[in-house]
Order: sequence, then C-alpha cells, then structure tokens
Amino acid sequence: MPSTLDLGERFFGSRDVYEIFKVNKNAQEGEIKKAYYKLSLKVHPDRVSPNEKAEATEKFKVLSKIYSVLSDQDKRALYDEQGLIDDDDDPAADVKWMAMWQKFFKPITTDDIEDFEKAYVGSELERKDIKEAYLGGKGCLDYMSQYVPYMGVKSEPRIIEAVQSMIAAGEVPEYKAFTEEPKEKRNRRHRRETKELKEAKALKRKLDTRKASNSGGGSLEQQIAQRRSEREQGFNSLLDRLAAKYGNEK
Repeated sequence: MPSTLDLGERFFGSRDVYEIFKVNKNAQEGEIKKAYYKLSLKVHPDRVSPNEKAEATEKFKVLSKIYSVLSDQDKRALYDEQGLIDDDDDPAADVKWMAMWQKFFKPITTDDIEDFEKAYVGSELERKDIKEAYLGGKGCLDYMSQYVPYMGVKSEPRIIEAVQSMIAAGEVPEYKAFTEEPKEKRNRRHRRETKELKEAKALKRKLDTRKASNSGGGSLEQQIAQRRSEREQGFNSLLDRLAAKYGNEK
C-alpha cells in the first residue's frame, strides 16, 4: 500500500509536506491550519464532479494525514528529523478524515445563508463569479444559473445588465448564446426554477411539521420514556389500590 509520502508525490508532485502545504518549515499552527483549509477546499469530495470524486477523496485523505502530522508536536518532530511519517500509528485514520474537516465548520443556518446573500449580492465577488460563469459557459445563461449563487428569475435582469456592461467595456467577448438566447430556452429555465422552488417549499413545510411534532411531543426516545413512565405509574397506582383493599386481610 502506498505511503502518505508516496501519495503526496503522486497527487501533489512532492514528498515534502511543507512544499505541498506551501508553508515554510517554521510555520506556526495557524498558518498550517489555514493552508490545510485552502488546499482541502479544492479537493473536497463534495465540490467535484462525480467522475472526480474517488481521486478527490484520496487527495483529501492525504491532506488530512499531513495536517494531523504537522499539528502534532511529536509526529512533526519525527518528520523534521528523519523525513518519516508513521502510517501505522492510527488504524482509524480513514474513518476520521471527514471528522477532522468538520472541525472547521459550524452547522449552516438559514440566517447564515441570508446574511451571506446580503453581503454577496452586488459585491465584487459576485461580479467576479458572473464574469467567470459567463466565460465558462460561453454566454449560456443556463450554465450561469448553476454557477452564480442566488441567480434566479428575479435577479436575472440585473445579472444580464452586468454582463452587458462587461461586453461594452471590452472585458468579455460577446457570445450569441447570451445576446440571442431563444425565448423558449429562457422560459424552460424559468419553469424549471419555479418547479424547484415549489419542491423546496414543500420540503420545508414537511421539515417544519416534523420539527413542530417533535417539539410538541418530544423525540421518539422521549415519547417512549414518557409512555413507560405512565405505565409504571399506573401499575404502582394499581398496587396501592390493592394494598389498601386487601392489605389488612390475612
């Protein structure tokens, strides 16, 4: 089985973990963590196409292993002194690579999404994304709608206007797919979005109903415990009644 250093050379072109992370040998923990975060974002299995997922997973594991070495004083010292990484020191490493990644993130809430949208819409980052999506799809608005966050029926005129200004300024070429988009193609895109919105609302209602049900009656475990307690109370009450009735009889 290839070692971590072998895989580092195969996937990242180097056996030097500092070179792979693009940090110097004296890098502090914060620098190493930031480097791991940036690199792993590029190869995260959930951020690549299905046909790239298997290789991305292996790359992700390598980066996580390197991070576990550089963030551990003893493992890092061994590597610095002898250029070695002990691949047998943690038999559960394959299980923990995603858990390590999850330390960087908190659960995403609806408020987080809304706050990001407020900051994103109209920003330079959005303009950059619009430009890249326009060039990547050669003007195809269907393509752009998949790669520009929050692009939809309502925001489409604003995004089209932004692209038109880029064309006028000579920043991007003029593609017929953009300037001469057939009306039926636009209508199909809008119908698809309407359908997806309906499905999303239906799913949200279902989740809200389930959440309300759980909050009202508690979780399944809580409901079972409550029923057990009620049965025990009823049984004890029955014993008390029997004792009161027959307790004084021989």
